Amino acid sequence: MSEQGKPESQPRLLVERRFLPFFITQFLGAFNDNVFKNALIILIAFQGAQFSSVDTNTLTNLSAGLFILPFFLLSATAGQLIDKTEKSLSMRRIKMLEIFIMLCAAWAFSAGELYLLIALLFLMGAQSTLFGPAKYSYIPQHLDDNELIAGNALVQMGTFVAILIGTMTGGLLIAHENGRVLVSIVLIVLAVLGYVSSLAIPRTPSPCPDLKINWNIFTETGRNIAFLYKNRTVFLSVLGISWFWFLGATYLVQLPNYTRLTLGGNEQVVTLLLTLFTVGIGSGSLLCNWLSGQKVEIGLVPFGSIGLTVFGIDLFLAKPALDNAELIGLASFLQQPGSIRVIADVVLIGIFGGFYIVPLFALVQQRSDAEHLSRVIAGNNILNALLMVLSAIMAIVLLGAGVTIAQLFLIVAVLNAAVALYIYTLVPEFLMRFLVWILIHSVYHVRKKGLENIPDHGPAVLVCNHVSFVDVMIIAGCIRRPVRFVMYYKLYNLPLLKFISRTARAIPIAGAFENRKLMEKAFDEVNRALQDGDIVCIFPEGRITADGAMQDFKSGVERILERTPVPVISMCLYGLWGSAFSRHKGFILWRIINGIRSRIDLTVSEPEQPQDVTARSLQARVADMCAASARERGY
Repeated sequence: MSEQGKPESQPRLLVERRFLPFFITQFLGAFNDNVFKNALIILIAFQGAQFSSVDTNTLTNLSAGLFILPFFLLSATAGQLIDKTEKSLSMRRIKMLEIFIMLCAAWAFSAGELYLLIALLFLMGAQSTLFGPAKYSYIPQHLDDNELIAGNALVQMGTFVAILIGTMTGGLLIAHENGRVLVSIVLIVLAVLGYVSSLAIPRTPSPCPDLKINWNIFTETGRNIAFLYKNRTVFLSVLGISWFWFLGATYLVQLPNYTRLTLGGNEQVVTLLLTLFTVGIGSGSLLCNWLSGQKVEIGLVPFGSIGLTVFGIDLFLAKPALDNAELIGLASFLQQPGSIRVIADVVLIGIFGGFYIVPLFALVQQRSDAEHLSRVIAGNNILNALLMVLSAIMAIVLLGAGVTIAQLFLIVAVLNAAVALYIYTLVPEFLMRFLVWILIHSVYHVRKKGLENIPDHGPAVLVCNHVSFVDVMIIAGCIRRPVRFVMYYKLYNLPLLKFISRTARAIPIAGAFENRKLMEKAFDEVNRALQDGDIVCIFPEGRITADGAMQDFKSGVERILERTPVPVISMCLYGLWGSAFSRHKGFILWRIINGIRSRIDLTVSEPEQPQDVTARSLQARVADMCAASARERGY
């Protein structure tokens, strides 16, 4: 761990047994899926007439439908089975099923049994349906909350890289003179390697081994969706994830024809754009961990949705004027005016897609009940499949009505903005975290020390000096857990702060002489929050400093601890005095400039037991930390 209690880096997870065998197993599974699917699709497209009199478009659509069908039919049952069974055992059984399927597929490829291969796609979909809940419920059982973003980022990156490499490998192998034999060998080898890697996955106990399985897929599916709906934030996060797959399916399916019909490019250009789109999503997923400070930062979700809309619209506008009668290759395409703009849009759509999807997955894992997580993931898979089907239906209807593919991209970009606004209106926490994230990553440069002293679970009281109107936003943006702030009611009701404060479930308080009833209500709410296991932050000075000096700490903190004795953690904010959001009397323009270029220190002390603290001792401790920050800067 680093000095802030965070993983030193994402690569560290890739050398640890709790993650590496699992990562390899899921990577090889996704790789094998896509070798099989793309080899079969190309076999149907170019050799289908040898094996069947049925139209190749019909066979292709039938194949796609059979692969998606198990996500509708079996996800609810899969979630129950994974919740009931020890997960490493579940994953080994799933990999054994994959070996059986691939042995059948190898024979079918060699014998030219096209209909059997199409039927096996259903079994492949069933195997993927089982593995999804196991994969995403495994992660939070082995990774800490501050590692969820890193773990999910690596899994998303690995999945999309596996899709890309698998798709390319399947296409290259089946095009070979002995393609069907080569594909058969690779499918079996990858399945066996996946099973071998699964043997090293650590034991992962079942959260509810006594669960009684409901084998009725229809009632259980309905129960899964109803269960999702009970947790509003999780349900809307799942809708957001499903919407991402709607967008992703639209781009992945339409990019080949967009390249041919709009850009005039051949297979080389298609391969480049699909590769860059996939690499973009992988890169965005990995960047998420760095941008979020290695915590679940849902403020990146609005950032991602903004990018998806902006660059989706620009992809519509970036239409090179091509007059070529024949399709052009990669070299010729790169020389066309506007080609670099198209490439940049495709890459950035992928990157912002990574910013969008990774925090949503991590939030679902963090906010869901551990005993039901696999069933939550199963419900997520059902909605994902539904949105992917709706994406295909919408594309068929619009393209059939004469809409161009470029116009289709414009429509989904605008729809993305509408969906995002709808979700953020229902769950303003996303927008609040985005504003906080912007503040501490663009206006201020915050150096954090001692964040590992804040426990990941359980109640605690945080005390901090009060320097500016944005202290709440900075502290909330740096601490991994949600924090309940006790705020002076007049600050709470300021226009911008009121939205953030209400969304963060801050507790307004007044002085005894101003509004004793509100003060007593605030102390009652603090007591309830601590009993519920929340972290509560108070500013014992009672008001923002008017001269930069720390004021006396009031005795309210002692009253809180007498009623609910919990650990106390002191914090110091240093560097905000003189900024535009402080009460400094200097020229406002200079204060804004000074604030933008300033570095803020947030220092966190080790927890103290409640019987050992007083308002005076806490003030002394905070003052010492502020003095230490001043000395470090040479003051």
